[in-house]
Amino acid sequence: MHLPLANQPLQSFTIPPPSFSPFLRRQKFMTGALDMPRTFLETTMLSRLVVAYARSRSNRIRIAFFLITALLLLAAPLFAQTLSGRWASEGRKLDNGETELTILTIKQDGSNLTGTLESTGFSVELKGTVTGNHFELFGEDRPNRALLEGDLVNGELQGKVFGRRPFTAHPATAAEVIPSIPYIQPPALHPVPSNGLAKTPPMGWNSWNLFKSKVTDKLVREIADAMVTSGMRDAGYIYVNIDDTWEGTRDANGELHPNSKFPDMKALADYVHSKGLKLGIYSGPGPRTCGGYPATYGHEEQDARMFASWGIDYVKYDWCSAARIYKDSDMQAVYQKFGAALHSTGRPIVYSLCQYGRDKVETWGTEVGGNLWRTTDDISDHWDSMIGNLEKQVPTAPYAGPGHWNDPDMLEVGNGGMTDTEYRTHMSLWALVAAPLLAGNDIRDMSDATKAILMNKEVIAIDQDRLGKQASPAKEGNLERWVKPLANGDAAVGIVNLGDTPATATVNAGYLGLHGKVKHARDLWKHEDVQFKNGEYSAEVPSHGILLLRVSAH
Repeated sequence: MHLPLANQPLQSFTIPPPSFSPFLRRQKFMTGALDMPRTFLETTMLSRLVVAYARSRSNRIRIAFFLITALLLLAAPLFAQTLSGRWASEGRKLDNGETELTILTIKQDGSNLTGTLESTGFSVELKGTVTGNHFELFGEDRPNRALLEGDLVNGELQGKVFGRRPFTAHPATAAEVIPSIPYIQPPALHPVPSNGLAKTPPMGWNSWNLFKSKVTDKLVREIADAMVTSGMRDAGYIYVNIDDTWEGTRDANGELHPNSKFPDMKALADYVHSKGLKLGIYSGPGPRTCGGYPATYGHEEQDARMFASWGIDYVKYDWCSAARIYKDSDMQAVYQKFGAALHSTGRPIVYSLCQYGRDKVETWGTEVGGNLWRTTDDISDHWDSMIGNLEKQVPTAPYAGPGHWNDPDMLEVGNGGMTDTEYRTHMSLWALVAAPLLAGNDIRDMSDATKAILMNKEVIAIDQDRLGKQASPAKEGNLERWVKPLANGDAAVGIVNLGDTPATATVNAGYLGLHGKVKHARDLWKHEDVQFKNGEYSAEVPSHGILLLRVSAH
């Protein structure tokens, strides 16, 4: 098309008739197949053409349809839908009959996005970008991994959460809101008396890593049976812990009932106890658990009494939705409130704090009655996650000891995401840092290798040593050495090969802190004695493997 000059009559210019209908032309435009003018100058000049042709007496109707269509197409990019606004997403239906609701609030400024992702269980501040209709949003705690990623499609947001779980969000209605939560002032700080439990790191099983929301009364009973028949109980694993999704709803008196998956929690506890085991349960200080179920907020004393009446022996208390109400600086008081409530029941209940190492929990965990506290984000079943959680134990070491333990999260041994070599390293390192040993696999169906790893009594003895000291690390290239003093004067030493190829590891008696020359040394995975020569012992270690010795002196 040639645009007219200012001194030429507009009538001297013609536009060829369209070769396809306005509808098809629009369809091709929307798919990017038609190249139309975009600049302000081009749009203005075309407007002049519209006026000229509107005055023409020939083919007026046909030309009018064509020009109106062209103008609409040119205007389309100027009125493209923004991502700004409130978006609602209906999630899964919970086992207590409730349906999850998530509200995504977005503000768009050019290509930059800010906003909040909020549900009854959590609130996350978001930042991100939009290119065309494609957006990426990142949480403040994981700036390098998109929390939400997707596209604006037909007026809806469609994409995935962390690249895995699909989500769809529509413009939120006035009725789609997250209920406000009344603020409850935390109590003044005061020490909670020790419960005298967990003199060595707790050992047992937890449902979350493998079964997540699929945990049921039937599964827990089967796991308890398998803990006995497999030999896990006799190896020291005594807690069977239900991790979330057991909760129902509260009645008119505020009493929280289990959902239909757990018809009688007292009967379940009695069954677990009959096997020589103990039952653990899960809740949190916010209004909702991480899974979106009712938690203890405003019902701390009531729920503590309920847990005690059921015969619960262990409670994991997860921060999650408490972040919608409280700041990190409130954590100690908030955890103290439930610790005091558990203590007032008179029942011995292990108190496990789960708030991911925030606010230096290791410095005040014992003050709130805690027996163990998470020092890391959730573990996942791969090498980098496991090693990353282990490394975070270094600054917490001075605070571990009988009755109060740093917790780098549960064991992934047997879940299939790592090799058996890596699982042996996983088990060894957890033992060296005196971590709780909570298996997260299917106890009912274990390979011989998994059994050998989880029930290696010589490695378990390192973890359960009554001195309760964490190992200290030192790195030499791709090798990392961890040395742990033991109650009888022995030392445990593990040398991890962080590299991708086999390497020779050498244990030098000089850095073991022994009082005297080496008298006896034992490889705890080969289950055989080894000999030090000239104060040293060397062995080849596979990639991601570990050399683990127990060494004594004269």
